[in-house]
Amino acid sequence: MPASSPPSPQDTVGTLYRDHSDWLHQWLRKRMACSETAADLAHDTFVRLLSTRRVFDLRQPRAYLSSVARSILIDSYRRRSIERAYLETLATQPEALEVSPETRLLILETLVEIDAMLDGLGARTRSVFLLSQLEGLSYVEIARRLSLSVTTVKKHATRALTHILLHLEG
Repeated sequence: MPASSPPSPQDTVGTLYRDHSDWLHQWLRKRMACSETAADLAHDTFVRLLSTRRVFDLRQPRAYLSSVARSILIDSYRRRSIERAYLETLATQPEALEVSPETRLLILETLVEIDAMLDGLGARTRSVFLLSQLEGLSYVEIARRLSLSVTTVKKHATRALTHILLHLEG
């Protein structure tokens, strides 16, 4: 009798989907105002599991699914927050600055990517980077504002730029 081969990642995710998709949808529905959005996020959870291309040996599948779904939910909230801020800023601009829906989508995707990239920085390093890049402050002005030495500000700026370059190359 031949030994059975281990299940493929697709088989494992298929089993998780069959056994727990309704539960996951309800779990997300309790945390959201919209059943359709909860269904989309449940679907995205299983898509993320498929994209990992690894076999799951889960003793507590619901705990694992809720952890992955929570991460996707946080990403979704973050994206909506960025989109809302962008649209509010765009609404205050003169009509000559209106952009096409395609350009708007590219800008939003870029902002979300930048936010994710900056999320990997420490709070002080992120502040130094944002003050320098968004507000155009000099290192001396940043040092005064954050009560740091100019040398420390330079180190944080270097750390931020190195982190971003590594992220872009990776």
